Amino acid sequence: MSFQMPGLSQAMLQNLASLGFSSPTPIQQQALPAVLAGRDVIAMARTGSGKTAAFGIGLVEQLKVRRFAVQGMVLCPTRELADQVARAIRELARSQHNVKVLTLCGGTPIGPQIGSLSHGAHIVVGTPGRVKDHLDKGTLILDQLRTLVLDEADRMLDIGFEDAMAAILARCPQRRQTLLFSATWPDHVRRLSGRFQQDPVSVTVEDPPASATAAIEEVFYEVPGDQRQEALTGLLSLRQPAACLIFCATRQQCDEVTQALTRQGFAAASLHGDMDQKERDQVLILFANQSCPILVATDVAARGLDIDDLPLVINMEPARSPETHTHRIGRTGRAGRDGLAVTFFSPASAHKILQLEQARGSSIEPLDASPLLSASPVPRQPARVTLCIAGGRKEKVRPGDILGALTGETGLPAARVGKITIGEFQSFVAVDAPVAQQALKGLEQGRIKGRRFRVRRLPVGF
Repeated sequence: MSFQMPGLSQAMLQNLASLGFSSPTPIQQQALPAVLAGRDVIAMARTGSGKTAAFGIGLVEQLKVRRFAVQGMVLCPTRELADQVARAIRELARSQHNVKVLTLCGGTPIGPQIGSLSHGAHIVVGTPGRVKDHLDKGTLILDQLRTLVLDEADRMLDIGFEDAMAAILARCPQRRQTLLFSATWPDHVRRLSGRFQQDPVSVTVEDPPASATAAIEEVFYEVPGDQRQEALTGLLSLRQPAACLIFCATRQQCDEVTQALTRQGFAAASLHGDMDQKERDQVLILFANQSCPILVATDVAARGLDIDDLPLVINMEPARSPETHTHRIGRTGRAGRDGLAVTFFSPASAHKILQLEQARGSSIEPLDASPLLSASPVPRQPARVTLCIAGGRKEKVRPGDILGALTGETGLPAARVGKITIGEFQSFVAVDAPVAQQALKGLEQGRIKGRRFRVRRLPVGF
């Protein structure tokens, strides 16, 4: 299999090769030809299947770059997914010159977004609520829209965006391409397709067979509700995971779990809808940089997170449905790596375990929780520290500039430097914890692109 298919330019093929796309995933292989041909598509594929490239390549290839108007739009259920999709499209758009991609999400001031829109954009990625706000204000014009993408449509409908989506779709040109991607195909997704798509090509990519996901070890512990936190601390102390995603049912539970872990010396952070965008962005950067190994999140906040190497997933209590449980544990054991999924349940939530048994057609035998409850707290220290530099894209700062400053003026080996993230007004770089102070002093006293920038250590927790 290769990306050689009608409608793909040589520039895009070269860009895909430079990005490490050697061959299309099943969703890309099945959906991309129809997308490039201008057909409407309804596709069912799980998170991590490569769907962003399946529609992103088509968005970029069909652009008329000299026409500075919104020609492509992607609607996403969460700000985190919208940011992730926008980053992926920007990478794909390197095949063309001067493609502008804007992110329009709630949780951030609308004024700067209005200013950015006034300068024009080719592709907009956003959440339905904020996109509708811009349409109502007249700051977003869609009369040149060629392609509309509804990403994780089932989730957008689940969390109450149906009215906003309908309002947005009603204000899009009737002659357009509509691409609908969903992890599941419930009736309300099919109704959405029936209302807004024309003769769509249907694509379904099944989850891999059990033999392909055998890398996931799954265990259950029956623990009284008032001992769940103690069991969690024991599990983390015994397992010492390099990274761990803990699922909670509510935002309040997220904060309570995070605070309890922090009091015992664990580096943990919450991710939920009550946090402002700056906090959410920084938490995700800390987690991706190995500066905060424990992320405590709700299902909504964790949906769409792109985490490849995640050795441990923990459910503080059973998920609300077997489908949600499957999505949660599917975060670990990816790309052939080993993974562990742990679920705590109490007698009060045992009925959800019964539902899971019925869905699977097999019984679940809980393990003895006493080793967890008797373990002493032993926090794992983060492998890296994240430094925040007060300069980003607006100051023309690039990853190579930061790496050069660290390896040149500061004298750090490149192997000591981790992920570098460039934002609009600030940048973040991960460095190995033992050399963090050396890196901080070097950047404070040195120069990046001939200029001095304020530098600080990004704390875990706010």
